[in-house]
Amino acid sequence: MKATRDGIGLAYFDREIAQVMGHFAAGWLERPEREREERTDLLVDMLGLRPGMAVADIGAGSGYFTRRMSPRVGPTGRIYATDIQPEMLRILGEGLRREGIENVEPVLGRIDDTGLAPASVDLILLVDVYHEFDHPWEMTRSMHRALRPGGRVALVEYRAGDPNVPIKPLHTMTEAQARLEYEAAGFRLVDSRVEGLPWQRLMMFEKRAEAVTDAADSPATSDPP
Repeated sequence: MKATRDGIGLAYFDREIAQVMGHFAAGWLERPEREREERTDLLVDMLGLRPGMAVADIGAGSGYFTRRMSPRVGPTGRIYATDIQPEMLRILGEGLRREGIENVEPVLGRIDDTGLAPASVDLILLVDVYHEFDHPWEMTRSMHRALRPGGRVALVEYRAGDPNVPIKPLHTMTEAQARLEYEAAGFRLVDSRVEGLPWQRLMMFEKRAEAVTDAADSPATSDPP
C-alpha cells in the first residue's frame, strides 16, 4: 500500500502502521503537563502493581512510566525497560541515575523481538507505542513467550474516533482492532477501561494457555496464519 503522511505503507489486519516517534521527541514524553493531560498517575494505579513483580515497559522511551512503576514493585521487583533506540535508552539511563533508581534493567530490543527471556515477566506495559511496531505479529508472539503463565499485557492506546483526543488518527486505535490483533497472537481481553482517562484506553490482555503456532518469517504486511 502507498504510505500516508504519518504511516509507513505497511498494513497489518488492514491497519496502516504508523511512523515511529524518534528520540528527538523525548522532551514531549516528559512534558510537565502530561500527568494532567493524560492522568498518568491514575493509569499507573490501574496496573495493579505489587511488590516483587517483574514488569516489562516495552517502548519505554525516556522512561516516564518506568520511573513511576519502580517504587510500586519495590526492591524485590524488577522492571525491564526496553526500546529499539539506543538514544532513548541513554536518556532513560540518565533519568534512572538522576533519581537513584536501581531496580530497572534497560534492554535494547529489536524491531521483531522484545529482548526478554521466556517466562520472565508478570506484566507487560505498552503506552502509545504498539501502533508503531512494524513487525506486530512477531512482537506480540515475543511478548506471549516472555510472559509467565497467567501474565498480562497492559495495552494503552489513544482512543480512535474520539473528537476530544488531539492525536493524529494513525496514532490511535479502536478496542476492536486491538482485540483482533492480540487474540490472533494467543491473548484474550479481560478488561478495558476509559474511566478517568482523558485521551486513552487501557486494555488488559491475558496470555492464553493454548498454543498458537509461530510463523517463522511472518511479514508485517501479512496476517498471521
